Amino acid sequence: MRRALTAADVRTAAAAGRREIDAPRGTIVTALARDTARELGVTLRQQVPTGAPVAPSGSLEQEVRRIVTTVLGAGTAGAVGGPGTGRGVRHVDARDVRLEPFTHPGPEPGQEVRAVDVITAADGAPMAAGFLTLTRGCFPWTLTYDEVQYVIEGELHIGTHDGTVVGRPGDVLYVPKGTAITFGTPSWARFLYVTYPADWEASST
Repeated sequence: MRRALTAADVRTAAAAGRREIDAPRGTIVTALARDTARELGVTLRQQVPTGAPVAPSGSLEQEVRRIVTTVLGAGTAGAVGGPGTGRGVRHVDARDVRLEPFTHPGPEPGQEVRAVDVITAADGAPMAAGFLTLTRGCFPWTLTYDEVQYVIEGELHIGTHDGTVVGRPGDVLYVPKGTAITFGTPSWARFLYVTYPADWEASST
C-alpha cells in the first residue's frame, strides 16, 4: 500500500523542530501537505523515479479553484473576459497562498488562527473569498455579513445557540448575517470562506 504524507504529518514534524521531510519513492504527497509545508517553512524532499510524469494537482486543490472561479463568474455576463463582462475571471493559485496571523481579537491563548483574503472588493467582486486555518480551541464571532464555508481539511465546529454544527472535509456550511457563533476545532481545521458583501468591514463601521 502506498503511503500518504498529509498536512498533519507536516505539522507534527514542524512541531518537533524538523525543517526537512523525506518522502520515499511512491509516497503520495497531498496538495494540503505542500501548502502547510510552505506556510511552516518545511522542505519536502520527494524522490521521483527518472522519467516519471509529474503527478497532477490534488482533487481538493482543484475543487477550491473551481469554487473560487464559480464565485467570481456568478457576477459576470457573457464569456469569461469577453465583451460586456467589464472584467475577467480572477484566478487564485492555491500553491501561492500565504496565510497571515489572524488580527481580530477572540482566539484563545495558545490557539493559532491564520487567514488571508484572496478575493476582495478591489477585484471588482461583490463578494470576498479567502482561507482560514485554526488549531485546537474556539473563539466567539458575530457575523455582520453572510458567509459560506467549504471545509478543506480537519473538523470545523460552528457553535450556535441551538447547538454545534460540525463540518468535515467536503462539507459546505452557510452562516447568515447577524448570527453569533463560535469558530472551533478539536484539533485542526482549514476552510475556504466566501462572504457577502465583500467590503463587510467598511459596511459594519
